[in-house]
Amino acid sequence: MTGFKQHGGRRGAGPGLSDSECSGLLSRVGSSVGPERGRARPPGTMAGSDTAPFLSQADDPDDGPVPGTPGLSGSMGNPKSEDPEVLDREGLQRITGLSPAHSVVIVGVLCYINLLNYMDRFTVAGVLPDIEQFFNIGDSSSGLIQTVFISSYMVLAPVFGYLGDRYNRKYLMCGGIAFWSLVTLGSSFIPRERFWLLLLTRGLVGVGEASYSTIAPTLIADLFVADQRSRMLSVFYFAIPVGSGLGYIAGSKVKDVAGDWHWALRVTPGLGVVAVLLLFLVVREPPRGAVERHSDSPPLNPTSWWADLRALARNPSFILSSLGFTAVAFVTGSLALWAPAFLLRSRVVLGETPPCLPGDSCSSSDSLIFGFITCLTGVLGVGLGVEISRRLRRSNPRADPLVCAAGLLGSAPFLFLSLACARGSIVATYIFIFIGETLLSMNWAIVADILLYVVIPTRRSTAEAFQIVLSHLLGDAGSPYLIGLISDRLRRSWPPSFLSEFRALQFSLMLCAFVGALGGAAFLGTAIFIEGDRRRAQLHVQGLLREAGPTDDRIVVPQRGRSTRVPVASVLI
Repeated sequence: MTGFKQHGGRRGAGPGLSDSECSGLLSRVGSSVGPERGRARPPGTMAGSDTAPFLSQADDPDDGPVPGTPGLSGSMGNPKSEDPEVLDREGLQRITGLSPAHSVVIVGVLCYINLLNYMDRFTVAGVLPDIEQFFNIGDSSSGLIQTVFISSYMVLAPVFGYLGDRYNRKYLMCGGIAFWSLVTLGSSFIPRERFWLLLLTRGLVGVGEASYSTIAPTLIADLFVADQRSRMLSVFYFAIPVGSGLGYIAGSKVKDVAGDWHWALRVTPGLGVVAVLLLFLVVREPPRGAVERHSDSPPLNPTSWWADLRALARNPSFILSSLGFTAVAFVTGSLALWAPAFLLRSRVVLGETPPCLPGDSCSSSDSLIFGFITCLTGVLGVGLGVEISRRLRRSNPRADPLVCAAGLLGSAPFLFLSLACARGSIVATYIFIFIGETLLSMNWAIVADILLYVVIPTRRSTAEAFQIVLSHLLGDAGSPYLIGLISDRLRRSWPPSFLSEFRALQFSLMLCAFVGALGGAAFLGTAIFIEGDRRRAQLHVQGLLREAGPTDDRIVVPQRGRSTRVPVASVLI
């Protein structure tokens, strides 16, 4: 708790106070601010961690302010519910100035754009064998296409995160998506001797995606609270696997109809123009954090960028959940680019399809099937994860990170089996991919929800941006290239053959299963800190907790009309 001041709300005793001293302190506080609760922190407990058993209910389920705020239902501080206070429809409309129907329509527009973003991203993967033939490149160069895009996206995300916390989010998204649409259209006219230009344009596409992905979830957070927010986030994140699957499907089918893979890159720019118009005409900017303050009072003041970074670095739930999500990004980035190519090589080895030779059009059936699997598993996984988490929260306040951990740890063996069985049965491979991707998709909406309730509203775009940087820097920015590089190195050590190409990619993709298991461990770590970090964010939004300056390490405790300073080390919030 170092670095915070308390002006009211909850207090408890730390290891520096005896039980009698604790009672005396609380009685003095209660004489000026009313009855409050406290509990002693066990000796040796780390600041910021929870004292409740790892898989159990939090210690004090009814700790918090008394209900009764107009437009609210429920009670403050009950960890059994997903949010301490729940605004009804009239309360939401009064604060945001938007009707419930209009708010839902805004989420629909954001979901459409999110779907379009991922559809464009994975259209390239749907026609990757044709791109390799057209530009005469190997696996490592193919992996570089995705790596350049993700690297640009990753570098620009903090810029748009900073802007999104301070300026109009609607216009930032409009400008970014318009630029992305123009660059994507231009990338479809690159001649075969200019592969470097394709890499450049894919890098510039990251501008549009960075402007959108860091900002859109914070708009949803400012429109809804509690279970409503979780449901809307699940709808929003349905678009990731569905859009990815549609990218494979659109890429392969448009190529087949037009007879040229370049046309696959010309579909999403037209849809991007529609997205800009919808953003401009439909979306309105809600006040930041108002639905969590439960009033239309002046919003929280943004702090400096460095203060934001310091606060995020001291938030263990944010750091550990971001590391867990990094493992998700590593695995999904690798599978997204390489799974269709791997399935095609598997069919070639099994004798079910002819090899892809120079000058011939490569078979697109595996891209089509993988696209359908990605769509279906995404819908199942995201919906299943949100519903399981929502039900478990009633008995376990740490349900969110535990469900994420279960999804990642469960997906790892199935992804490994899908690779191991590919030479024997393509059907078994598809079955294991289906199960593994379903479990992997359980994380998408839950990770976003965790970020939104452990980070205060004025830092959420910055937090989204740096989660993107971390997850892509160590995740899918390098994983496609790394998988391709390992595949090329293995192939050089074996005699040239279609079997060597298959085995090299098979062995390199097995790295994904081990990374997924590491991500599961990070989410288990998140579960240790989640309750404490969430409570601090709630108190900050409610005005019961504010950050102190770098040299202020004490807490203000009211005592009969005057303030008494107590060392932070002696008080637990």
